[in-house]
Amino acid sequence: MFFSFFLTLAACSKAPLHHQESFVFGTRVEVLIAGLDEAQARPAAAAVLREFDRLHRTYHAWQPSELSALNEAIAAGKTLEVTPEMAALIVEAQRIAAAGDALFDPGIGGLIKLWGFQSDEFKAVLPDPVALAAWRSTHPGIADLQLDGLRVSSRNRAVALDFGGYLKGVALDRAADILHAQGVNNALINIGGNVMALGSKNGERWRVGIQHPRQPGPLATVALEDGEAIGTSGDYQRYFELEGKRYCHLLDPRSGEPVMHTQALTVLITARPAAGELSDVASKPLFIAGADWPALAKNLAVDQVLRVDAEGRLQVSAALYRRLEFVGGPPKMPEILP
Repeated sequence: MFFSFFLTLAACSKAPLHHQESFVFGTRVEVLIAGLDEAQARPAAAAVLREFDRLHRTYHAWQPSELSALNEAIAAGKTLEVTPEMAALIVEAQRIAAAGDALFDPGIGGLIKLWGFQSDEFKAVLPDPVALAAWRSTHPGIADLQLDGLRVSSRNRAVALDFGGYLKGVALDRAADILHAQGVNNALINIGGNVMALGSKNGERWRVGIQHPRQPGPLATVALEDGEAIGTSGDYQRYFELEGKRYCHLLDPRSGEPVMHTQALTVLITARPAAGELSDVASKPLFIAGADWPALAKNLAVDQVLRVDAEGRLQVSAALYRRLEFVGGPPKMPEILP
């Protein structure tokens, strides 16, 4: 559901480069496999796309799914037994939400619905102020969920899970596992701008572009090492405008309002366990934190960050700045942070 990257791939490569794509998670997804013939690459990429489709159907927030069934049980004050997979996802989401000061919170599905973002099309309509005030008064969050083995209950019936800011990262890690299990060591997985690199593109590092939030084309490009992942949160795809004001889908759980102070925030996650998950999750609390993102990035063990604020000014960590190639040359006076 988020934020375009441009994959900068060399044209007319003589070495094999297999490409499959689909539309899942409300966005275009791609799997590129380098160095293998079609007979080996095609079934491996197809297995990845099948897993993406399964995750999408299982954890859809506003169509009938296992996740929506859990949300119905929570709203009714009932306890529901879930699958081991869902229980593990909830526990992990609670852990990451706590590390990000609850600015990333998959328990605010009710707020997302109030703002009209649980839909494939957005209407330029503000939430009912009474309903919004009622949501704020209950202050629901994923920390309200309690697990007893596989049985899930909630202290707060207003909790509604929405894994939209989390599931694409989980899917990246699943894709890497599937590809490695099938003997694929060189691939690029792109889920609507959340990207993971495996190995290389026929001996060259995979290079991706970071979308400019207000202009067509990339702001900068970066070459990824084996196992690295990159993700962006931005205000430029899922949003509506009303009376000249932009309302994006990135909502601050503290205020219940869309974030206005940031246009885009990118994180690059070095190779580590669950790098894909962190690339998807970490950009959200840092986007919401705004200029205060450096302290939160440290808590999340993220040291490569690029932020574009509401006026188009750039803040970038020194570790990422050294790796970026800005399109059209370096921007004027970016703020480079330790």
